[in-house]
Parts: sequence; C-alpha cells; structure tokens
Amino acid sequence: MSTEYFQESSADSISDDQIREFLIEQGVGILVLPDEEIPYAVPMSFGYDGDSALYFLFLLFGAESHKETLTDGAQGARFVVYSAQSMSDWQSVSLTGPISAVPEDEWDELQAAMQNAWHPDLFSSASPMRGVQGYRLQIEEWTGVQHRK
Repeated sequence: MSTEYFQESSADSISDDQIREFLIEQGVGILVLPDEEIPYAVPMSFGYDGDSALYFLFLLFGAESHKETLTDGAQGARFVVYSAQSMSDWQSVSLTGPISAVPEDEWDELQAAMQNAWHPDLFSSASPMRGVQGYRLQIEEWTGVQHRK
C-alpha cells in the first residue's frame, strides 16, 4: 500500500520537522533486513542523532546471531517507528538507508544518540552474552503519515 492510499483515507503526511521530533520522542521500532525469500523483522531499541542517523546496540548471545549476520551482509535496511494511541490517533514513520557497524572510535556518537532508546530489562539477566555491537542506519529516505483527531 502506498502513502497516497493513506492520504486519500484522511491520513496526513508528516513534515520533516515532525519526523525528527517523533524519532526523538520514540525509542523502539522494527528493523527489517533482507533475508533470502522473506524479510527478517525484529523489534529494536534505537537512538536518533537528531539529524541523519539511527543507532542500535545489538546484544550478542551464543556463538552466532542471525540478526548480526544479516546486518553485516546487508546493503540497506528499513526501520519502522509507530505510535498508535487509538484508531483515530496514530503516527508512523518508515526510514531506509545503508546499515553498518559503528567503529569503536565512533562509539561516543552512538552512546549520545542512544540516550532516548528504550531498553527492556530482560536482557540484563540473559546469558551467555558474547558482546555488544553498535550499528548505524544512515537515513537516505524517510516518509511519515499520521491521523490525529
């Protein structure tokens, strides 16, 4: 379904400034990565730098991580952030761009952006954790729609 369909159904486009504000307010969304026949979608906490990038921390468990393998092999990804208060009060933003690991010397940027990320506490007790890897989605395109009554 295209954005035009939603606009015809009384949904409104969201301006770039509204998208920036929305991303700053939110802290969780859905990361979608290419995976052969069926895309791989996973809920993720994210940080937003207020400009052109989203940041993620992958907590790595076990010998291999499907999410890590797909991300390292992906040329691009999609990230969807939404908030639905009711059937007549919702917002949705879709972002696309290349995704790549953040080098250790750039972790200050990642940590600053992650201040608004939502972090579930279930991971603090999970084991065995093999490490943490930071990733950046460089935003090339974004679109947003909303319906507010």
